[in-house]
Formats: sequence, C-alpha cells, structure tokens
Amino acid sequence: MFPERFTFKIAPSINRWIDALIADQGATFRVIGDALLAPLILLESLLRGAPWWLVVGLVAALAYLLSRRPMFAVASGMAMILVGVLGLWDPAMQTLALMLVAVVICIVLGVPAGIGLARSPKVARVTRPLLDAMQTVPSFVYLVPAMMLFGLGKVPALIATVIYALPPIARLTEFGIRNADAAAVEAADAFGATPRQKLWHVELPLALPSIMTGVNQATMLALSMVVVASMIGARGLGEEVLLGIQRLDVGRTAVAGCVIVVLAIVIDRLTQSLGRRLPGRQ
Repeated sequence: MFPERFTFKIAPSINRWIDALIADQGATFRVIGDALLAPLILLESLLRGAPWWLVVGLVAALAYLLSRRPMFAVASGMAMILVGVLGLWDPAMQTLALMLVAVVICIVLGVPAGIGLARSPKVARVTRPLLDAMQTVPSFVYLVPAMMLFGLGKVPALIATVIYALPPIARLTEFGIRNADAAAVEAADAFGATPRQKLWHVELPLALPSIMTGVNQATMLALSMVVVASMIGARGLGEEVLLGIQRLDVGRTAVAGCVIVVLAIVIDRLTQSLGRRLPGRQ
C-alpha cells in the first residue's frame, strides 16, 4: 500500500472551485445553456412536427443528390421507414436533433482549431494532449461538472457529445491542410496570394475530403453518445436503451439498438457520399 503521508487529496479543492464558480458565474452559465438549448429545441421541434413522409422524402432526396444512385436513395428512405415501423420515430428524431446540433458545433469549433494546429507547431504540441484527453477520459468525469454548471437535461448531454466528437474534426483538418498539394500551395505563393487567400482558395478546398472524413467520424461518435446522454436527462433512443437495461427488457433494448444502427448506417453513407462529391477527392 502506498504510504498515506505521501498522498495529496485534490478532490476537496476541485469541489470548492466548482462551488465558487457556480456562485460567481451562475447567471453566465444559464445564458450559455439557453443559447445552446435554443437551436436544439428548434431543430427537434421541426423534426418531430414534420410529417414522417416528408422526413423520409428529404432523406431519400438527399441520398440521391449526393450519390446519384437511385437504389441508395430508395434504401435510405426504406431505412427511415423502418425506424417508424419499429415504433421509435419520435425518439429517433430527438436523437437526430441532438446529434446534428452537436456535429455543427464540432465543425464550428474543430475546423478553426485544426487550422491553428496546422499553422503553429507550438499550438499543436500543446493542443494534441488535450484532444487525446477529450476522447480517452471517461465521459462521466466531465458530465458531473457539466451537470453542476448547467443542470440535468439536454445541455450537459450536448456538451458531453461535443467534447467526445470534436477531436476527429480538428485532427483531420490539421492533416488535410498540412498535406495539401505542395505544387498548388507554391503556385499560390508565386502569384502573391496572402495567407488568408491561400487558406480559403487553396488549402481548405484541398483539405475538404479530409475534413469530411472528420465530420463522418464525429457524426458516428456523437451518435454513440446517445445512451450516456439519456443518463443525464436527454431523451431519445438512448432513453429506450436505458429503460430496457433497467427493466431487463431485452426486446426493448434490442429494438432501440437496431434503430441506432440503422440511423448510423444512413448517416454514415450520406456523409461518405458528400465527401466523395467534394472537389479535391482523389
């Protein structure tokens, strides 16, 4: 056993810091929580309020536009119909809304972060361990302070999902920019392009396929967080899985799991099709 006199307990200090932060900045966190909750509630209301056939039609149309394959469009539409046939349409729309908002936030934060990593080796050395920690630290470690700061519900679930899904976009944005075609970059320099012009007109377009791979991975990671999100008050398919586990209802858990898999397959194929249609794809 390690000698007790050499141990140093930091948990009480962390608790005091969190309590002081809540007392001093509680109003600020409420404003942030409301700002995050508003688009999520709006998108969820739109998806849940739209006729099922309209959502199915939009998914099928999007699948055809991205792939130009009629069979893929039909299969995507049938997959969404299967979600309704299994009786989990409404929870699926709740999960889809949470995932889409989380992915949008990941893109907004991750792409600039990836650009910063590519531009500055010093920033990269400091940031990479943080990105590693975001995916390796168990989600419950940062769920507790998130719940204390924002309360139970959709907001801490959204924050946890963003933390878990953000690193792939940042890493692959950095990778895409660092590995942009050297000849194209040199040509931009030869024509006198400014760093901003070179970024927007050369490096980012060439990095788009890599960025879309990051978006695809972030989407799958966000969807994998649905069960964790349900444990802190976010409803959706994860709640069905959680209730099935609590009641030892194997059928309920299996059906919810199947619907999560169906959504994952559809979204994965859609994002892959989008990535293949972007300029710069080899």
